[in-house]
Amino acid sequence: MLLDGPRIRSRHTRIPERSRGSASKDLSGRRIAFSWDGKVGALRRPDAAAWRPYHFCMNICAVLLAGGESRRMGTDKATFLFRGKPLWQIQLETLRRLRPAEIFVSARTDPSWRPNDVQFIADIPPSCGPLSGLAASLVKIHTTHLLALAIDMPFMTENYLRSICDVIEPGRGAVAKIGNRAEPLAAVYPREAEADFRTALAGPDLSLQNVIRHLVTCGKLLEISVTEQERSLFRNVNNASDVDARIAGD
Repeated sequence: MLLDGPRIRSRHTRIPERSRGSASKDLSGRRIAFSWDGKVGALRRPDAAAWRPYHFCMNICAVLLAGGESRRMGTDKATFLFRGKPLWQIQLETLRRLRPAEIFVSARTDPSWRPNDVQFIADIPPSCGPLSGLAASLVKIHTTHLLALAIDMPFMTENYLRSICDVIEPGRGAVAKIGNRAEPLAAVYPREAEADFRTALAGPDLSLQNVIRHLVTCGKLLEISVTEQERSLFRNVNNASDVDARIAGD
């Protein structure tokens, strides 16, 4: 089971000295001892059974991917009511609780529901779905990583997204994997992946799955196996007719 990750730090979070055996305080004010093993952000807490990443200097932007045409839904998927709220509101609330440095909305055109404090990013034309949205978003970030979340994945939780953030490293993000298929629309990408997305858009192969496999092979993404209990988090809401059935099955 994946561990719940630490709170995403802003770029202004103070970084303690990297001196073995010294101590610092976490954001709750508790005093903790730590020892560096030579890797950025790696420390050992006194109560930890093993080494785990603790990202003092990681800062993340987030993007809500809303560029789909909603053909199967039959109406604008972003404004579809799910448990009494539109999907866009549910997903933005989840991202806000993570406190990223900045939140974007990626779509073909600027949506009327976009809050004023959320920046719009247009898909790189001609739009090729989430591949275009991710490429355009990675160009805009001023942080080390980009957290991506699809607008039609309302079962995704704050805790699971934190757990993905917990395993990222400089130059490497994380993507969940169910069987042989990656889940690229609830994943964290390093800024360095922008060139790979650009290359894919310029070529004949526009498969997002193939881009993910390439990023894994070159070390820019870490694959995380999804447990049976976690699979339900990745369910999509694509058809209005099956929403009630999915909710009843929770």
